[in-house]
Amino acid sequence: MDRKKEMQENMSRFHKIAEKLDAFGLDAMMVTSEPNRLYATQFHSSAGVAIITKEKNYFFTDSRYIEVAGKLVTGAEIRENTAKTNVTTLTNEVIKAHNIKKLGFEEQYATVAEYNRWKEKLEGVELVPATKLLTDLRSVKEPEEIDCLIAAQRIAEKALKEVLEFIKPGKTEKEISAYLQYRMLSHGAEKMSFEPIVVSGVNSSMPHGVPSDKKVEDGDFITMDFGCVYGGYCSDMTRTVAVGHVTEEMEKVYYTVLEAQKAGIATAKAGATGKEVHEAAAKVIEDAGYGKYFGHGFGHGVGVEIHEAPGASTANDKPLPVGAVISAEPGIYIPGKFGVRIEDVVVIEEGGCKDIMEAPHELIILK
Repeated sequence: MDRKKEMQENMSRFHKIAEKLDAFGLDAMMVTSEPNRLYATQFHSSAGVAIITKEKNYFFTDSRYIEVAGKLVTGAEIRENTAKTNVTTLTNEVIKAHNIKKLGFEEQYATVAEYNRWKEKLEGVELVPATKLLTDLRSVKEPEEIDCLIAAQRIAEKALKEVLEFIKPGKTEKEISAYLQYRMLSHGAEKMSFEPIVVSGVNSSMPHGVPSDKKVEDGDFITMDFGCVYGGYCSDMTRTVAVGHVTEEMEKVYYTVLEAQKAGIATAKAGATGKEVHEAAAKVIEDAGYGKYFGHGFGHGVGVEIHEAPGASTANDKPLPVGAVISAEPGIYIPGKFGVRIEDVVVIEEGGCKDIMEAPHELIILK
């Protein structure tokens, strides 16, 4: 059985959400966002609402998904919302049946319009911001989640190996980006985790530069930041390679970034804060004289979303939990010259972390 099928046949996580309701002072939790629906139900849909109570769970969706939801979503009563019996009507029925007074909602995902509609249409409940309930749960990955993350990573790594053979002077950044995406899809990716970043030469000093018609030249660095989705989970990786040759400065910057990544990874463990991990990497870059050229965090959480909690930056002074999955991606970006970023993904464990990346780290110079 492949990992994707395992995800589909696993039990939903409604029970895990229900166990947290009392801690957040809630009678029920309403899940409306696409990533949290996927996490809660282990079923991907572009529409639907889950209501988790202490006694019973519900999943509402429309005619596009109702049949397959009935087969794949476990631990909940599945009901179809229609123009005549809409989601608001179904939700009010649940509110009444379970005497719900405090209903959690995802304030970090809901639009103002959605919130105002719920406030007007939902009867007799107080809407309580409760995204943190789901964020906390998602911050600790289960073994099957890590399996999907690794599978997505292996697909991306295959594409990296192939794109290194594709890159030649004269190829454009757009062509390299398109080839990466084609190869990931060919190897089983569901979609991209995000639009790939492929920047070369002077463009590589832009951390989130957009692939352009610039042609690769001898002496360029090429930074490629990309990933794909498998089983609903994202991979994320960055490799910077050189074409033809490198200067002494390029080599120095590359290995400074690599040492910074190693320092951050060595610090990453359960109980260490995201800030501590970031600062370990930043110190290496600062000591090498490039501190002003590293402006972003060391890393971010990776899961059903490409950026999720917990982060590894100065903004996170909370301890990293066992089972957290974070990126490790320091960089140096010198405007008008070049940039370097190297990114792996690690799983936080007691006493350390596990790097799930198998791609090489040493500087590759394409001849």
